Amino acid sequence: MTKPLLYDQTPEDLAALLKTWGQPAYRARQIWQGLYRNFWQSAEEFSALPLAVRQKLAEHFTIQPLTPVTTLQSSDGQTVKTLFRLPDGEHIETVLMKYGDPAAEDASSQRRRKKRRTLCISTQVGCAMGCTFCATGQMGFHRHLTHGEIAAQVLYFARQLAENAEHVTNVVVMGMGEPLHNYENTLAAIDLLNDPQGMALGARRFTISTVGLAPAIRRFADEKRQIGLAVSLHAADDALRATMLPVARRYPLDELMAAVRYYIAQTHRRVTFEWALVMGINDTPAQAHQLAGLLKGMLAHVNLIPLNPTEGFEGQGTSPERARAFAAILEAAHIPVTVRLRRGIDIQAGCGQLASRTP
Repeated sequence: MTKPLLYDQTPEDLAALLKTWGQPAYRARQIWQGLYRNFWQSAEEFSALPLAVRQKLAEHFTIQPLTPVTTLQSSDGQTVKTLFRLPDGEHIETVLMKYGDPAAEDASSQRRRKKRRTLCISTQVGCAMGCTFCATGQMGFHRHLTHGEIAAQVLYFARQLAENAEHVTNVVVMGMGEPLHNYENTLAAIDLLNDPQGMALGARRFTISTVGLAPAIRRFADEKRQIGLAVSLHAADDALRATMLPVARRYPLDELMAAVRYYIAQTHRRVTFEWALVMGINDTPAQAHQLAGLLKGMLAHVNLIPLNPTEGFEGQGTSPERARAFAAILEAAHIPVTVRLRRGIDIQAGCGQLASRTP
């Protein structure tokens, strides 16, 4: 039986436990800051604690739940993907993306873009949504991650970056799994990382991506958080969307877009729509015009990215010319749009490519 995860404990949990160990309440704050500020990952590192407390921590808790199995770096050195083994033997992948490095960009690019270290983290082992072009969806659903397992991915890389005097600047919850399907744990993990007594990573540094769980979007809207929202759209009509995202049969576009408009009204925040361009499928002028009509007057931005290849999907990513033509139609309709560069494709670290691949 695996021991409980220390990252799954709240400060109140820790204070109550330490009281039973005959320890003062301030020990809980020492543990908390050791985890979320110093990024300590073993009981031995908590040197300010009495030896007996360190021994009890090691005895009662799993402190670091992530065991790196393989780490791959893209050919340009700007994307790193790590496969982690969890205490129960399951696996997840997490990606670090580097932006604004002098070695990778010219001077003009550096002036436009600050140095960023963005993490793409997972919320589930596998995924229940079954999106046809997504490697995680092709795995099927295994289990939810706990909020501590979600947060641990950020803390693992935060420690690595700190060794080079760098830090995590942004977190996109776009890795394995549907974050809003694991709603409570996803938001609880962000709260852990956002805590001003700990890592203090601001809410606006996070973006949650969803395939369109309309009731969860409304629930998220009612919380009026400052966390970003991205919606994986990929098609502008229900028939086509249902062939790519099975969830579209349950939540058709009318219901989904009503939920998104509600979110914007409640939070006054812009929503990003993700669109993976598949050659000859959803990269047509007709789809672009339909999308423009769907988003007319909405506080929104569209991210276009040519489809990343996966073993279980035969479709191909669109050409640069077709991507530019699609974007031009949106621009003519005054819809903000960006054609994204694909990153980490050579190590299968791009959007839709993450899966529990073990050697």
